[in-house]
Amino acid sequence: MNRDLEKWAARAAPAVFVVLWSSGFIGTKYALSGAEPLTFLTIRMVYVCVLLAVIVAVIRPAWPRGADIGHSIVAGLLVHGFYLAGVAIGIYHSVPAGLSALIPGLQPILTSTLANRWLGERVTLLQWAGLVLGLSGVLLVLHTRSMTGDIGWGWFATGVALVSITIGTLYQKRYCSRIDWRTGNLVQFTACGVMYALGALLFETREVIWSTEFILGVSWLVIALSIGSISVLYWLIRRAAATQVASLFYLVPATTALMAYVLFDERLEWLGIVGMAICAAGVFLVNKPAPKSDKTEVSPGS
Repeated sequence: MNRDLEKWAARAAPAVFVVLWSSGFIGTKYALSGAEPLTFLTIRMVYVCVLLAVIVAVIRPAWPRGADIGHSIVAGLLVHGFYLAGVAIGIYHSVPAGLSALIPGLQPILTSTLANRWLGERVTLLQWAGLVLGLSGVLLVLHTRSMTGDIGWGWFATGVALVSITIGTLYQKRYCSRIDWRTGNLVQFTACGVMYALGALLFETREVIWSTEFILGVSWLVIALSIGSISVLYWLIRRAAATQVASLFYLVPATTALMAYVLFDERLEWLGIVGMAICAAGVFLVNKPAPKSDKTEVSPGS
C-alpha cells in the first residue's frame, strides 16, 4: 500500500508543483495591494518561519551543521531571496501577473546549459528539442501581452529572478540534497527574512494596509507556496535530474496566464492556448526516458 501511495505521489507531484508555483504570481499581485515588495516579503518570511519553527519543534528533525548551514543560507538567498524579490518588484512595477512569469519561464534553457557543465548531467538531443519546443510555447502564450509598467526596473527584476532560481536550483541539488527540508528551509527563510528586512529599512516606507485581500494573499503564499510548493520542489530535485525538474517551469507561464485570465480578466487568445499545448509537448520530451540503445548526447558547446 505504501508503495502504491508513493507511486501516486510521484505521478501527482509535478502537476501539484506547477499549480502551486503558478498561483504564487497571483497571490503576490493580491498581497502587493497592501505593502511594498520588500515589506510584504519580510512579513511573509516572519509568518513562514513561525510555522516552520512549530513544525520543527514538534517533529524534531536533524539540523544542518557546519558547512551545511552556509550552503543552506546561500541556496535560500538564491531559490527564495532574490527570486521572490525579483518577481515581487516586477509585479509591483505593473508588469501583469501572466507576463511576470515569462522570463523565469526561460529557466529550463539556462538550467540545461549549467547542469551540463556543473553537475555533469548530459542532455540528449531529444531533450534539447523539447527545451526549444517549450521555449516556443512560452513565447506564444505571452507574445501579445502588454509590456506595461516601469520596463527598466520591472524587466531587470524578473531577469534577476531567472538567474537566481536557476543557479539556486542547481546549488540546492549539489549541496543541500541531504539536508532535512524542514530545518533547511527554516535556515533559508530566516536568511531571506533578514535580507528583506534590511532592504525594507533602507528603501521602503514600510507602511502596511491590513486588508482582507492582503492577509489572505500572504497566508496563501506562506502555506501553499513557501511550505507546500517548495517542499514538493525539493522532493522533485532529490529524485530527478535538474533538467527534468526545470522543464516543469515551462508550464508555469501558461498556467499563470490562465489563472490571470480567470481572476484579473487578462486576455487569453487562441494562439496562447496553442502555446500551452506546445509547452506541454516540450515538457513531455524533456522528461521522456531515452531508449537504452540511444547513446546520443549533446553539449551546449557542440
